[in-house]
Order: sequence, then structure tokens, then C-alpha cells
Amino acid sequence: MSHDDPALQTLVERVKSAQTACTPLCIQGGGTKRFYGEAPQGELLDTRALQGISSYEPTELVVTARCGTPLAELEATLAEKGQCLPFEPPHFGPGSTVGGMVAAGLSGPARAASGAVRDFVLGATLLNGRAGVLSFGGQVMKNVAGYDVSRLLAGSLGTLGVILEVSLKVLPVAPATATLRFAMDEATAIRRLNEWGGRPLPINASAWWDGTLLLRLRGALAAVNAAIATLGGELIEPTHATPFWDGVRHHDDEFFTKAEAAVQGGARLWRLSLPSTTPPLGLPGEQLTEWGGAQRWLCSAAPASLVREAAARAGGHATLFRGDKSGGVFAPLSAPLQRIHRELKQSFDPAGLFNPGRLYPDL
Repeated sequence: MSHDDPALQTLVERVKSAQTACTPLCIQGGGTKRFYGEAPQGELLDTRALQGISSYEPTELVVTARCGTPLAELEATLAEKGQCLPFEPPHFGPGSTVGGMVAAGLSGPARAASGAVRDFVLGATLLNGRAGVLSFGGQVMKNVAGYDVSRLLAGSLGTLGVILEVSLKVLPVAPATATLRFAMDEATAIRRLNEWGGRPLPINASAWWDGTLLLRLRGALAAVNAAIATLGGELIEPTHATPFWDGVRHHDDEFFTKAEAAVQGGARLWRLSLPSTTPPLGLPGEQLTEWGGAQRWLCSAAPASLVREAAARAGGHATLFRGDKSGGVFAPLSAPLQRIHRELKQSFDPAGLFNPGRLYPDL
């Protein structure tokens, strides 16, 4: 990235001014994920002027894009070459940007099979709280210098700095896809998913809700056809399957639209991260289970303490995704993790300019 870029210089000068005036800044691209995390604070720092695909090497499976690049534009460019972001980042709206994708660190239905956002971040350029432009990692998997710092930005919600540019590993689109439907209860679905997960099957995504399990297969045509013959179930036409998986990914499927309405009525939408073999928790409310049982969306009016305690007993944690966040969004940190978070914040953003309190109120 050229340091002479006018859009970059504008951001640098804005951070310098904020540093001098001790003014907190709210980093934002398209604003599609403002709902996620604690309430945004500070003056708006719009990143959308810094956009464009800096480089793309299809044969090397690497793309580098600036933070304000529309996510839809990046995915369309990849699709032209038969490639994709295999972790299926949710958009939550047409304004979603590359920087917001990394900062939020959220992945879609294929995450359990393909990996998370952080697993595909090869390098990044960051504007820190001292108005310094720092580069970490590179454009190849073997370049490990600073590699962990680049991955650290995934899910940081802008609290460490402005993600200016990222290099991402991409993958070819699978040659064959199929979706199977099974009628079964939650306990049976969890058991089956874990049994299937231990076998050489091309399972790419799963979703259970209201007595129905849907399974997406992806891979070589022969492998997908063999899995269909082995697993049974009802084969769903792509014209119905594709909108369903897109709906689960972007949260405009029936479960999430109903959850949104319930949230308006006082319920909360929780994202539970659990060991995949965890039996049904028995919490009140509607639930959609993904990632082979490891991610469970719960829409419930139950007290926050009840949900968090149930998740903790199972060896996982609960994140409040939508609804009343007065009790906190993310699971409380242990003392060692709190210290690590504070030290990282101090190192990258010593004056606390960027997205204060977005992850935790005291950060």
C-alpha cells in the first residue's frame, strides 16, 4: 500500500487530530455490523474511501484488498475466476466491507469444514493509535513474520486500530454441491453429525431447526454422489437449497427473521459456542444448530445468567448477538486473558482512541 494514497493520508491525519484532542473514534465501513458487540462510541471514522483490490493472483490463491472494498465486489471478482472465500462471511446488508469482515471475525455455515476468517488472513496493514502504518505477515502461507498479529485482528472489532488492507487466502469453488434433508430431533441430529464428522464424508455445512436437519455436501462429484448414496435423506433441489444456505449465512432465513421479531418484543438472540458433542441444553426458546453441533443460535427470553451458566457448564461460552445488552455482550474473561487484552490495547492504541468499549466496557 502506498503511503501517498490520499484516502490513507486522510485517515492518518484524522487519527493524529484525534490523538491530539484525545477524541475517541468509531471505525466504520458500511455499518452493517453496528449491532454486533457493545454499543459503538466516538466520532465516526469512515473507511469506505480506501477501497479497491490491490492485487489478485488466482494461480497463487491470494487476494489483497483495501478495507473499504465492498465485500460483494471482492466475492464477485473471485467468482469470475471460479474462486471464493470458503469461510462464507455474512454480509448483513449490501454495504458490508472487507475491513468489517475481518474486524468482526464472523464466519458462515462452512466454518466448521473450511475454517474461520482468521485462518485465511495472510497479512494485514494497520493504522495504530499513534497514527503509524504497520504491516504484518505477507501474501504466502510460509511467510510467518508477524503472522499471528494479522490473525489477531480477526474479531478485534477495531479496538486495536484501523485495518487498512488485508491479504487473504482463497480457494476454488467446489465442483459439486448437494443438500440432503432429514427429519430428526435435536439430540439425534447432534449424535448423527458427530458420527458423520468422524467419517471421510464431504460434509461442508449443517443446520438443524424445528425437527429438520439439512446437510450440505461439497467436493468432487464422485465423492458427493457416494455420500448421497451412503447417507440417504431427501435430496433438495438447488433452487431451494441455495436460498436456504444464503439465508442462514446472512441471517435473513426464517429462523433469524422470527428471532428479529422476538428481539423487538424483548427476547435475546444468543450465539452459543460449545463442544460439538454437547447434548441439548434444554434452554427455553427457539434454537438453530450449525457447525456439526458446535454453534447454536438461541432466541430466548431466559435470563442472561441462565444462558451463560448453561454454556459454561458444557465447556463453552455464550455471546449476546442481538437484544438488550445491559448485562454485557461477550463472556467474561479470566484474569490472565483480561491482562492480555489490556496489554494488546496498550501496545496498539495507548490513548484508547479506537472503538472504546466495543469488545468489553473497560477496553
